[in-house]
Amino acid sequence: MYLIVGLGNPEDVYSKTRHNMGFDVINKLSKEFDIKVEKEKFDSLYGTGIIEGEKVILVKPQTYMNNSGEAVKPFADFYKIEKQNIIVIYDDIDICTGITKIRMKGGPGTHNGMKSVVSELGTTEFPRIRIGTGPKDGKKIIDLIGYVINKVNDEEYKKLEEGIDKGVQAVKEIISIGIEKAMSKLN
Repeated sequence: MYLIVGLGNPEDVYSKTRHNMGFDVINKLSKEFDIKVEKEKFDSLYGTGIIEGEKVILVKPQTYMNNSGEAVKPFADFYKIEKQNIIVIYDDIDICTGITKIRMKGGPGTHNGMKSVVSELGTTEFPRIRIGTGPKDGKKIIDLIGYVINKVNDEEYKKLEEGIDKGVQAVKEIISIGIEKAMSKLN
């Protein structure tokens, strides 16, 4: 069984923002595999189903980004999910928009949602999919909070969707061929 967690903020206010890339990947997986993410448990919306022949739980924490780990840990504990089967998907401003990177493990960097997940799980040894939201021109972002939580226009969102689609593909590849092969194929 896989626990697939998309990080974001409650969608009413934060849909179409860079900070909700994790939610957007979960939404696409939900649609593609007909898994309704509507049940409520552990301060999250979740749904169960099958992806690539494996049972999965799709999760969108409703704790707000900075407390995401408070939702992830109870799912991992309750369902006794091994750390290598917890896939966390989130936005990364250090990767250009449209690019997606898979990592087998690692620190949270500057991402507060990942800091919470790492802190609550007590480990950095779990897979993650980082969806790039950074500027392609490499310019330094002055107002980081505004950059990640302000809504983007349709043109910018189309660029972000490239990364979202790659995130969906990354989840499928990790489940079907394993993370090492998925990293070799997609990174």
